[in-house]
Amino acid sequence: MHVIEIDQFLKNKNEFPVLDTRSPGEYESGHMPGAINLPLFNNDQRAIIGTIYKEEGREKAIKAGLKLIGPKLVDFIEIAESLGSKKLLIHCWRGGMRSSSLAWLLELYGFDIHVLKGGYKSYRNYLLSFFDQPLKLKIVAGTTGSMKTRLLQEMEKNGAQIVDLEGLAHHQGSAFGSHMEEMQPTSEQFQNDILEKFLSFSLEQPIWLEDESFIIGKAHLIAPLYQLMQESPRFHIVVPKEQRLEVLVKGYGSLPKDKLIQSTHDIAKKLGKENCELAIGHIENGEMSQAASIILGYYDKAYGKGLNKKSKNHRTGNPYEFKEPIGGSCFPY
Repeated sequence: MHVIEIDQFLKNKNEFPVLDTRSPGEYESGHMPGAINLPLFNNDQRAIIGTIYKEEGREKAIKAGLKLIGPKLVDFIEIAESLGSKKLLIHCWRGGMRSSSLAWLLELYGFDIHVLKGGYKSYRNYLLSFFDQPLKLKIVAGTTGSMKTRLLQEMEKNGAQIVDLEGLAHHQGSAFGSHMEEMQPTSEQFQNDILEKFLSFSLEQPIWLEDESFIIGKAHLIAPLYQLMQESPRFHIVVPKEQRLEVLVKGYGSLPKDKLIQSTHDIAKKLGKENCELAIGHIENGEMSQAASIILGYYDKAYGKGLNKKSKNHRTGNPYEFKEPIGGSCFPY
């Protein structure tokens, strides 16, 4: 059995299977992208063992744990065999007994086992420290409906390194965004997915992100990353309101009316009572463009206020028009 540091673990994790021995609940709260959950204990069993450890001591907790995992030993081996690799990476929460126990079993059977020193906790610490370093971030900003995400996607096709935060958060950012996507990941998982994306990039080249709030839906950004974003150059997209209205109606107009009305109620205090009632009336009558125009007024006002608090290092226009390298090449201009 080899105990390895987080740097080496991350270098190997895309080449060899990663087994996460934590409970299903811990895994669902957040895990390394691509890791396979092979829990020694289910959620209830973990709680039981934890209670025994606190109340009766380590030795009794170990005995109780062995009784629970004993019947599963063959299953663990067969699952490991099904992965098709003799080299396996293993971690638990802190690099303790859960990972070392499974490592002992699988090594006994003939696997080449590499255990993460410090466990998943060391991975989370690495995540925070990663975003404490200087990064060449460039932020695409613009009012609601200015097609920032679409622009980033086109930039990616042309070789730019982009992070689609809304895509990773499964949320489109506004009060209406929660109705457009699947269930959101936990904040912890969202952050892990962001790190995974950054680890695939060359840090010598610019990395493009959309301007976002610290909280996207219910998912929280990594605090050091958010701070870096506030300090990074901004490229403001300018799109006429008429075109933005078309984008919003096309994107949201087909949603159920009750969902649109609920989302409008959610921003009622910011819209004002009169505007809220007008917008809802338009939605009820199927007048989506008129409703969107009222709601867009609120978002444009909020964007203008936020802009004054952002970095002054910015340019206005379209990133395709800026004469500078993006992702190692230049866009046509």
